[in-house]
Amino acid sequence: MFESLSDRLSETLRGLSGKAKLTEENISDALRDVRMALLEADVALPVVKDFIDRVRAGAVGQSVSSALNPGEAFIKIVHAELVRVMGEANDALNLATKPPAIVLMAGLQGAGKTTTVAKLARLLKERERKKVAVVSADVYRPAAIAQLETLAGEVGAHFIASSADEAPLDIAARAVKEAQTQFADVLLVDTAGRLAIDEEMMAEIRSLQDRLDPIETLFVVDAMTGQDAATTAKAFNDALNLTGVVLAKADGDARGGAALSVRSITGKPIKFIGMGEGTDALEPFHPDRLASRILGMGDMLSLIEEAERKVDKKKAARLAKKIQRGNKFDLEDFRDQLSQMSNMGGIGSMLEKMPGMSQLPQNVQAQVNDSAFTQMAVIIDSMTPHERRFPDVINGSRKKRIAAGSGTQITDVNRLLKQHKQMQKMMKKVTRKGGMQKMMRGLQGMKPPPGFPR
Repeated sequence: MFESLSDRLSETLRGLSGKAKLTEENISDALRDVRMALLEADVALPVVKDFIDRVRAGAVGQSVSSALNPGEAFIKIVHAELVRVMGEANDALNLATKPPAIVLMAGLQGAGKTTTVAKLARLLKERERKKVAVVSADVYRPAAIAQLETLAGEVGAHFIASSADEAPLDIAARAVKEAQTQFADVLLVDTAGRLAIDEEMMAEIRSLQDRLDPIETLFVVDAMTGQDAATTAKAFNDALNLTGVVLAKADGDARGGAALSVRSITGKPIKFIGMGEGTDALEPFHPDRLASRILGMGDMLSLIEEAERKVDKKKAARLAKKIQRGNKFDLEDFRDQLSQMSNMGGIGSMLEKMPGMSQLPQNVQAQVNDSAFTQMAVIIDSMTPHERRFPDVINGSRKKRIAAGSGTQITDVNRLLKQHKQMQKMMKKVTRKGGMQKMMRGLQGMKPPPGFPR
């Protein structure tokens, strides 16, 4: 998300180096480039105009601190304005009411409402320790109810059954009673969508909102529709008492215009952002962190939080004890590390959150992919348990069998074994005095596998 906008802004800001002060003259080209970058990102025109006016007012005449160059000073102003446009800080879900707290989900057909219901249920269950019930009041779309039932089973939410021959209001009333008897903390209600906004749909959702009196009414919008997302959100906001917006499918939008337009046009906060197809791919929306990523400054806080949630701490502790006892880091341990990295979205997702990645040349960025690591995992999976525990037994004939079983070449198997040897040496250094510094030197000396930038 925001790749094109980030690239354009980074190029523009580099052009301000060598200036002693930000003036109308030396920022005019930068502002023009920022305006074009925002428009190309499909940000709504009124939002772009207001954004540029406020950046100009904040930048012109500002003396540059001795600690900052003009480009950095301008970045600081643009960052502050991006944060303001997107909402200052994360606006958390309000669940402070008598259980069950009812959350009504609205949106157009195909926006990703049903999947978002499952993602939100999982987030509330795992991070907030809430007991969640879900129900579908979509009696029009074929298999909508069955889809939610399947997803509810995946995320461990209580599914309240409904059928296409029931009225949505009857489903909602019965769902509240069942959620109460199940002692659910939260009830998520999936509503019907349409291919376009129509009065019949709005009337139905309004009646559901009146009957349920939900503490939250979230509008789910497809981020890939750009500024149309903000227009649609405004239409729903005019008809309903929305409390927030969920940007779905944001990982498929390289422009990011919706994130920069929705808050300004609707006045409603973006509460969550969907960054993938998996049920774990929903994150609270943090404007300051996203602004940093847009400007190529990374998002280390999100990366650390993701590691806290997704890294298996028991496995990590076992591995540390194993190495401290003098045992070798074997290929089963290596396979676990690859799996942990995959759980965090892969190497591309991790590096995207690291500062400075946007400054890498385009040809290097294009090489950052998970294919090499996926290949490594497949090769290890083609080994016997004995080979994984004792890699030194892998001779020529075994390499030939492993390559055939994994659909790779013997050179790929050799490369994996070499990488593993380097990892073994690093793991030993970590357990000694000054281990971290030695490990970093080891990292610098490692030759990266294909698919990983040098």
